[in-house]
Amino acid sequence: LVSLLLIGIAAWGIGFGLISSFRVVGVVIAVGIFLFIIALVGLIGAVKHHQVLLFFYMIILLLVFIIQFSVSCACLALNKEQQSQLLEVGWNNTNSARMDIERNLNCCGFRVFDPNETCSSDCFKRRQCQPCAPIIEEYSGMVLRFVGGIGLFFSFTEILGVWLTYRYRNQKDPRANPSAFL
Repeated sequence: LVSLLLIGIAAWGIGFGLISSFRVVGVVIAVGIFLFIIALVGLIGAVKHHQVLLFFYMIILLLVFIIQFSVSCACLALNKEQQSQLLEVGWNNTNSARMDIERNLNCCGFRVFDPNETCSSDCFKRRQCQPCAPIIEEYSGMVLRFVGGIGLFFSFTEILGVWLTYRYRNQKDPRANPSAFL
């Protein structure tokens, strides 16, 4: 479900022109496809009660849990100053995202508006633009808390999946006694 959601969000971002960086979209789609393949491995392993596939699924799911839990905690632990530094590094290191942000948020420059620089927003023609940093910082805190909370929720469902896979994998014959699973 999460993998299909990732792929759908990436396609939606491209379709509405919110994201023009194919590198970002490519990574999101690749992660979605990876999670979909891992889910299929778990499903096939559970249906056929294949010990190797279930072990592989359990180990990969545990690694995904560790990475997702770490990233979620990092998103929730960032304070305003760290968020601002992270945004400034991202602003200085990418050109396509900068143009998308300026166009979508109708702002120019990061901390100060410089009329001598090029900008892709509509306000640049009137030479009355706001800097982008305050607008981005307003949204970034909310987005980081949302992403961190959703990631934390799904990381705990993954650890539940690891535990259930471990229990199911160690059963002798799941068809003989179906109530022995839980």
